[in-house]
Amino acid sequence: MAEISSEWLKTASLDLHYLRAGSGPAVILLHGWPEFSGVWKHNIPALAGRHDVIAPDLRRFGRTRPLNPDDCTPTNPEVLAGDLADLMDGLGIARTVIVSHDIGAFVAQRFARHSPERVAGLVFFNCPYPGIGRRWAAPDHLREIWYQSFHQQPWAAELVGHNRDTCRIYFRHFLSHWSHDPHAFDDDLEDWVENFMQADNIQGGFDWYAGVNEMRLRTMKGLVDPEPPIEVPVRVLWGAHDPVIKCEWADRLGDHFTDAEITIVARAGHFVHYERPDYANREMLAFLARIFPQDPT
Repeated sequence: MAEISSEWLKTASLDLHYLRAGSGPAVILLHGWPEFSGVWKHNIPALAGRHDVIAPDLRRFGRTRPLNPDDCTPTNPEVLAGDLADLMDGLGIARTVIVSHDIGAFVAQRFARHSPERVAGLVFFNCPYPGIGRRWAAPDHLREIWYQSFHQQPWAAELVGHNRDTCRIYFRHFLSHWSHDPHAFDDDLEDWVENFMQADNIQGGFDWYAGVNEMRLRTMKGLVDPEPPIEVPVRVLWGAHDPVIKCEWADRLGDHFTDAEITIVARAGHFVHYERPDYANREMLAFLARIFPQDPT
């Protein structure tokens, strides 16, 4: 089994932390919230048998930090897509498959639109995309997205991070409520507490919601400007029991991706890659084999 190493890259603006294993065509794994690079620990070894697998911490979600401690750059898809470009440039990666979840999916879509020549394919787990539209703010869904407004309160991170107990209560709620099996993260919960109790990691994750608030409100109002569909091959694995990004919202993916294969995954909620890693790994490897066929010689 390939050994997972913890590595660092200095870019123009970041001290960028990432996990890496294996060799071969590059695959980059982008986490969501409430996550960090460690969420991929059940996926990296399986993919690393055939691929160079890189799982970065998004800026200020995990160990990735701005070089300038006073850096107030907003956290949004444009900025994080720039961070991804810097990572690829720094590691000498010309082209990759991007595997993404939740916030990572926003980043992957933005990067694929800016730099399609650098994207060989996309894998999405529970994919937020423009076709969800007004459904984000449907009356019966408002109770599921309360946290997106809460995270923008100036005292929210201080309250959640008051101590390890408050941090544990808060993150346990999302990890259990958003999973099909509410105990799915029990064995790793302390790793989540440890990550988010590190300096500014709670605020770092919360900053995403302030950074995308205008985009979020425009989406809810149906005011998002249409963009041409993304044309690279796409594989979507969507948990059947996700309460926050609902599987029935996959119905308009065909309007936004020209070559998308979609599977609704039973016995999984928001975290398909973590909740059902064996299944997720098989499906990813099958897709990757189509994108990067093995040399028959």
